[in-house]
Amino acid sequence: MSETQTKTSRECALIAARAADERKATDIMVIEVGSLIDVTDYFVIVTAANTPQVEAILESVEDAVRIEGGMKPVSREETRDHTWEILDYGTFVVDVFQPEAREYYRLETLWNDAPIVDLAEAGIEYPEYSERIERLIEKIKLSRTNQADN
Repeated sequence: MSETQTKTSRECALIAARAADERKATDIMVIEVGSLIDVTDYFVIVTAANTPQVEAILESVEDAVRIEGGMKPVSREETRDHTWEILDYGTFVVDVFQPEAREYYRLETLWNDAPIVDLAEAGIEYPEYSERIERLIEKIKLSRTNQADN
């Protein structure tokens, strides 16, 4: 891939989200954190039902981002029990959790002030959300609507 075809970190985060969705990940969130922290621009946070699905999602994300975005991860980290694995691309980070770990760490709640990217940008029209994540997204959208009205 030539440098003129290199995708932005936002485009690559959306490629990662779409790849995770294609492997049946749930609770997919792309959070734009670049204005709040210095370490990365986007977090892509997803849930996988079990260890084999975690591995399938990570493999799919790595392949899609390499092929479509021209990027390889800087590092890959995992917990011993594979309940949380991370692909760090520098400008964006992909976190794949199993449900218990996602519930325990609740990473998405750390960035309440950060914009959530509409998954429709990634071509994901009907994302599957747990009740907690759906309530969180609705709360954030309502809060932003109220701020815009003031």
